[in-house]
Amino acid sequence: MSSFSFTVRQLSLAAPLIALGAIGVPSGAYAQTPVPVRIQLTLNENPYGPSPMAVKAIEEALPLLSRYTGAEAAAALTAQLAKKEGVAPEQIVLGDLLAPLGFHLGLRGGKGSEFVYSVPGYPAMVNAAQPVGGVVVGVPVNAKLENDLPALLAAITPRTQALFLINPHNPTGTVSDSAAFHAFVTEAAKRTLVIVDEAYLDYLPDYSARTTVSRTQAGENVLVYRTFDKFHALAGASLGYSIAPRALADFLRAQGLGSARDLSSLAIAGAGASLRDEAYAKRLRSTMASELAAWNGFLDGLKLQHTASAGNFVFFKAGHPQKAVAAALAAKGIAIGRDFAPLSDWTRITVGLPSENKSARDALREFLAGQTKP
Repeated sequence: MSSFSFTVRQLSLAAPLIALGAIGVPSGAYAQTPVPVRIQLTLNENPYGPSPMAVKAIEEALPLLSRYTGAEAAAALTAQLAKKEGVAPEQIVLGDLLAPLGFHLGLRGGKGSEFVYSVPGYPAMVNAAQPVGGVVVGVPVNAKLENDLPALLAAITPRTQALFLINPHNPTGTVSDSAAFHAFVTEAAKRTLVIVDEAYLDYLPDYSARTTVSRTQAGENVLVYRTFDKFHALAGASLGYSIAPRALADFLRAQGLGSARDLSSLAIAGAGASLRDEAYAKRLRSTMASELAAWNGFLDGLKLQHTASAGNFVFFKAGHPQKAVAAALAAKGIAIGRDFAPLSDWTRITVGLPSENKSARDALREFLAGQTKP
């Protein structure tokens, strides 16, 4: 039995709601009759559920659900995060800020300001800059499907308003060499604002050496974004936060971002408690490493090219279009990640519970076997 079985039981009440959902299957050659989703491996959620301490804190906060979130609760979490990150509280801005950040930076930069990022990637921040005149500059990942650091550096121009990176990268799962990445960020920050999304970095045991918060601490022009949605399993009580240079943090607050009234009191309660549960974090890292190893062994056994993912998902080349793979698994009630053009022959699958992973691997094996029959 998984060491996380207690949290899975706590979340089992949600199963009837999940079962009500149905996934859309691509039309055309790979169309199938839609079937109810029974295994959700799409959005890189943590299937083991939140820390028991977070669940308890959320339960204790329920009686105050009729009230708006108080400034005191937000200030307490801000102080907790500032201590954890080694920065002043004024450098912490609470909230899911990537899209608002892109929007306000686009406004500040004006028409024609450029936003550089790796493709394929998570485009929420850069896309938000487009309606206000921002120009998205996509830089393809390198041959190892990593952030192409030299190419990204070369893409920075006097018009660049921000460089946006995800490390570990999404959807490829690759993580840049720590020393090379820190050196790159320092150099890039001399030319433009560098924004680093570290949504999946918590899964790595050497997290503290890899995080670029050290660059922000050093006074460099670097904003680091984190979320409680992934590792901390609080996607249903979503909350993110940014660690930013003081002037940028003040600018964001002046735009109305980070206000306690815009935040969920349940999310704040759960986040603060989860940060204190170091035993949960240790168990989760160990469990995820074991499940990733099982996936990688499976992919190696089938001789499928794949990345050495550092996230909670795998990314592999099945020898068939992603849409074909997704449709085959959808027919079994298994939903997986979307097509990430231009790598449309690569597939991303979130790591689920052990039984879910086995079902996904069995379905994938069956699909591949069927494709090779004469």
